[in-house]
Formats: sequence, structure tokens, C-alpha cells
Amino acid sequence: MLSLVPAVLGVASTAVLALTAVALRALTLRAGLVAAVLGSVIVVIAGFAYLALLVLFVLGSTLATRYRLEEKSRRHVQEGTHGERGVANVVAHIVVPVALALTALSSPSLLRESTRELLYASALAFGASDTFASEFGVLAGRARSILGGRPVVPGTNGGVSGIGELFALIGAAVTAGAAVGLFALFGAVPAAPIGFALVVTLAGFLSCQVDSVLGQTLENSGHLSKHSTNLLGMLSSVAIAAAIVAAFGGSV
Repeated sequence: MLSLVPAVLGVASTAVLALTAVALRALTLRAGLVAAVLGSVIVVIAGFAYLALLVLFVLGSTLATRYRLEEKSRRHVQEGTHGERGVANVVAHIVVPVALALTALSSPSLLRESTRELLYASALAFGASDTFASEFGVLAGRARSILGGRPVVPGTNGGVSGIGELFALIGAAVTAGAAVGLFALFGAVPAAPIGFALVVTLAGFLSCQVDSVLGQTLENSGHLSKHSTNLLGMLSSVAIAAAIVAAFGGSV
């Protein structure tokens, strides 16, 4: 947990970043306020590396969302009205990272720091993988159902495409590499950085597929909303990473 002066700087930085996102119409005002509050919790409790990785996720997601936005708008597959994300979207993507950050209050009795870093990065790797797959895949000319393989309109829940899958992998891998670099920069170098990056990439990419399956089944049937599907997808990423860690005896 940060001491007083770094904590104040962290909260101030989080507020400025959130307001900037609102000003750039990446977030609605209410979403920006929620992001500022929850982001402040993350930085004060877990540190600047955690905040920096979250900020990179938001930046990458915004750039992907704005890519060929006019075309997405014409096809009515854009996020929000102008590519902005609302409260539900922010909450769905930040609840799990906040919960993981909060384990720092009881660490190492609840969760070792190295494991927390890996699970946190895996959660955001899902967010990047899912966002990249959606925002680039929706522009693909063709897509197929993840269950059954029948042709579907790009952007359909459960629809996947080659370009979408490629960017899903890229999103997870970039998040993994950024996590290794940021944790090292702030003095928490992963014991096995290559293993760390591989686990995070795999967890992020596989959970994106879980999200697609949930979208085609439970979301299309009305049992889940888009945001609850995202939340479960992120939880699956954490579960996959935790299972890999457990399989290797608690180390990667």
C-alpha cells in the first residue's frame, strides 16, 4: 500500500487520466467518475505498475474502438454513440482487477504478490483480447459461429473470424509483454518473465473464446447481458491462469 505522498499523487494522476478520457469521449462522464474512483483504489493499494497497466489497456481499447469508427457507425456496430464506453462497460472490466488489487491488503496470507501480478495481468489480457477481437473482427468480411461453424454476420454474438482471432492473440500478447515490462520497471520483476508472459497470453486468448461461447449461448438466449458476459469472460481468464499456476506447483 502506498504511503501518503505517493498515494495522493496516484489519486491525482488517476483523476486527471479519467477526466482526459472523458474529454476525448472515450468514456462518458459517469463512467469516468467510476473509473477515477476504482482506479484510485487500485493505485493506492497495489501500486503504480497496476495503474499503468490499466491505463495502457484503456488506451489500447480506445484506439481499437476508434479504428474506422465511421464505418462501424454506418453499420451500427460501434460502441456507444461515438465510440465512448459507459458505466456498465467500465464496471464489467474493472471489478475483477479491483478485487485482485484488494488482496494486497492481506498478502501473502491470501495471495502471493507474484501470483496476484499474474492474475491481474491475465484479467486485463482478456479485456484487450476481447476488445481487439471485437473492434477489428467486426470489420472482417466474413465470420463463422464459434459453435458449429455456420456463416454469421460479423459482429454477431459468438461469431469469430480469422482477423478477429489474430487480433485477440495480439491483444493478449501485448498486454502480457507490457505487464512484464511495467512490473520490472516498478521493481517487481517476474521470477520467470517468459513463463509469466506465456501464461498471461494463453489465459487472455482462451478466455476470449469462452466469452464468444457465452455470447452465442447464454447472451443470445437472454440469460446474460453483454457486460455480464464480459465479466464472466474476465473471471475465466483469472481461473485459467490460476489453473496453470496450480498445475506448475504455484510457479511459472
